[in-house]
Amino acid sequence: MFRREENKKLCEDILHDITKEHHKKIAEINVTPDHIYLIVKIPTTMGISKAFYLLKGASARQLFKQKPNFRQRFQQGHFWSPGKFYRTIGDADVETMMNYIRGH
Repeated sequence: MFRREENKKLCEDILHDITKEHHKKIAEINVTPDHIYLIVKIPTTMGISKAFYLLKGASARQLFKQKPNFRQRFQQGHFWSPGKFYRTIGDADVETMMNYIRGH
């Protein structure tokens, strides 16, 4: 889906807008054709599941709104796969994680 540069840029912009709107911050982002890598600063009062729900749900809505032809490919309405992976940075070096994301 994100092989085209304009779609990749749109996704990045949408994710930045969502995090700004909800007073979160993206420290690092890399949108590849098959995955999105993010380092997002969230408050300790927000659970990881809620952060995923917010980012995935709101970004899918905005992508469908701005690119109506995406609905033809995702007729069930599920833009993102149900899978997810996360790791807290407290147990890893932040710079190492940023380099990992930049390298993909």
